[in-house]
Amino acid sequence: MTLEEGSRRERKKLLTRQAISHVATDLFLQRGFDAVTVVEVAAAADVAVQTVFNHFPTKEDLFFDETGWWTGPATAVREAPADLSVIEALKQHYLAVIRGRLEAGHLATWRQFSATIEASPALQARRRRVAEQMEELLVEALQERDASLSGLTARLIAAQYAAAQKVLEAELAQLLPVDATAEQLATANAELERAVDEVFAVLARGFGKKY
Repeated sequence: MTLEEGSRRERKKLLTRQAISHVATDLFLQRGFDAVTVVEVAAAADVAVQTVFNHFPTKEDLFFDETGWWTGPATAVREAPADLSVIEALKQHYLAVIRGRLEAGHLATWRQFSATIEASPALQARRRRVAEQMEELLVEALQERDASLSGLTARLIAAQYAAAQKVLEAELAQLLPVDATAEQLATANAELERAVDEVFAVLARGFGKKY
């Protein structure tokens, strides 16, 4: 296989994955996660059921299709300049994620997305597992950055970041009306950024300049 053929195959796989994900998301938001089967997703995307599982090993993976997003905070800490505090690095990462979602149009369906999770025990369980993994990875990154940091303090910082994320997601759900217009999205984004400043300022005061 030539390099060009390999690249073409990878592009085709990515397009197929994106198409399946888009169809699945529409179905889940319209009808609820538990009411939609993988067979129905495959039929709507015009692919074989096995093709769906080739890209998404579980049904929950179809819903949470931001591959590796839970590794983002740990990566942000590892890649942050030495003169940038951990809390500021995490704040910048969180803002970058939110701005990216806004630009991609994902925030317009955020309330539906959140409501779909709350209505499904399976999705709630997956979200808890992913949140736990995010904290574990962040603890490792914090201790790699500062070998003198105790496991207790690292776990506390990671837990506080997870709590901040949860509070801000709840705030976002309140800020965004259903079927938000572009103007409402822009307003919500500005208000959310102010909320982010407030929440991370509290964390910074709590942990002090060292972190």
